Amino acid sequence: MTAMPRIERALQDAITRAEAAGAPPRLGAALRHAVFPGGARVRPMLCLAVARACGDDRPELADAAAAAIEFLHCASLVHDDLPCFDDAATRRGRPSVHAAFGEPLAVLAGDALIVLAFETLGRAGFAAPDRLPRLLATIAAATGMPHGIVAGQAWECEPSLDLSTYHRAKTGALFTAATLAGAVAAAGTADAWSLLGERLGEAYQVADDLHDVASDAEALGKPVGQDAAHGRANAVHRLGLDGAVRHLRGLVAEALDSIPDCDGSAELRALIGAQAKRFVPTSLATRVAA
Repeated sequence: MTAMPRIERALQDAITRAEAAGAPPRLGAALRHAVFPGGARVRPMLCLAVARACGDDRPELADAAAAAIEFLHCASLVHDDLPCFDDAATRRGRPSVHAAFGEPLAVLAGDALIVLAFETLGRAGFAAPDRLPRLLATIAAATGMPHGIVAGQAWECEPSLDLSTYHRAKTGALFTAATLAGAVAAAGTADAWSLLGERLGEAYQVADDLHDVASDAEALGKPVGQDAAHGRANAVHRLGLDGAVRHLRGLVAEALDSIPDCDGSAELRALIGAQAKRFVPTSLATRVAA
């Protein structure tokens, strides 16, 4: 089975368990709305690609890790869209969770997705108890304090910040977790994959900054101009359009160079190359030579 069907099956199975008889039906619907239909599933795809590069001898554990990372990503989007943060009415081209279900259920849906991520890991971990502790610790570290996605969101509430520190936490943390978790799930050498996740995560956030400035809401599926509206740090504001595009391409090149020599390295490079083509908005693609 290829990566995307594996990811969707793992997500569907977990959400179906969450919607079991006796569960609050509207909260269950809010969870499903937050997760399906998904975006590109970049983080879980990266997780499974690294697992395959490391042998993928426990695919059920790799699938659970990939699903957990996507649930955490979806939870972060639900919370990011709330009125107390971005107050975004749309996400992925349709109403955001709080716009569709109300703010209280959106808060609870985000919380429930975080818990569901670790429940999914725990269930799969019975088959590989020797790998579960490090897998849990790796993904938890990418979620909370001091350097996880919660910390990344919190940096927006500080009077000043370092742009790279902010990017590494807000976006890079889950990318790093994806590469590390893929290796851990397949009993690979996790440390060898850390730099790949770090560079891709920072590149993805720079790409998001570029789209916030240079894309339109219809094409992006969510509001644009949010960073300027909320006074947030943005790579374009710091580096200029050309500087941000140049920085993005440099990060992608560093990510590709960091991939260890292994049987699955060619497939992984192809995946990253395909995703990187989406990073720079079409309107900016020719501004800086590749």
